[in-house]
Amino acid sequence: MKATHDELEKIDRLIDLAFDEDIAQGDLTTESIFPDVTEATALLTAKAPGIISGIEIAQRVLDKRGSNKVQLFVNDGDSVQKGDKIMAITASYATLLTAERLLLNFMQRMSGIATETHRYVTACEGTSTHILDTRKTAPGLRLLDKMAVRHGGGRNHRMGLYDMIMLKDNHIKAVGSITKAVEMVHSQLPLSVKVEVETTCLKEVEEALSAGADIIMLDNMNNEAMLEAVRLINHRCAVEASGNMTLERIREVAALGVDYISVGALTHSVKALDISMNFIQ
Repeated sequence: MKATHDELEKIDRLIDLAFDEDIAQGDLTTESIFPDVTEATALLTAKAPGIISGIEIAQRVLDKRGSNKVQLFVNDGDSVQKGDKIMAITASYATLLTAERLLLNFMQRMSGIATETHRYVTACEGTSTHILDTRKTAPGLRLLDKMAVRHGGGRNHRMGLYDMIMLKDNHIKAVGSITKAVEMVHSQLPLSVKVEVETTCLKEVEEALSAGADIIMLDNMNNEAMLEAVRLINHRCAVEASGNMTLERIREVAALGVDYISVGALTHSVKALDISMNFIQ
């Protein structure tokens, strides 16, 4: 579950931009009070129950500010309760204080996403349905947002416009039909690239199935229509439910037999998990 080499390069660029935004020419307060060599230990503590995400990112944030020693009490994907220790960091005051806000910003957002994802995943336990994220992420933070979804037990949908075909309503309207749109992408791309088609009614489901879609999205359909669509598709391709997928509704949608449920709220409406950082010595 750890980030790949390519992902780490992107994460490092993101961290550099974040530090440039926050510190620029320097931390005036810290540099005025603490010499770089003075060390301290700070403890990160959960102030609310949830799923932790962002420890790997926190370590990279710290490494960019100077030498440090980290003791982990939990790992990414672990559950915590209010008051639980997350990590202890020993470093110079300068390292700790210049890294604190950025480190917490990343971890609190990512842990909030992981926590919310875990709620949806838990609601689907006992079914064969997987929870997916969407592209409704904070600009520039998609890699971290989607990493947090994995830590919460969810799965990633496409990372961007570049790694999968998604024929949505505007694509289909522009070319005239689902059949024409699928034919056009198949003629331009290798068969290894999966094609997903957004549908809003059973007639469109039938057309997408006949056209050879790999995944059919049932967009904003009611439960009765989705059940009919699942029966019509009959395992001939994967089925994704999308649109108005609230936590209260998710269990009954999973019970219809869809393979995936995509939930934009995992990332676009995240509530940060409260985490504190305090000096202990």
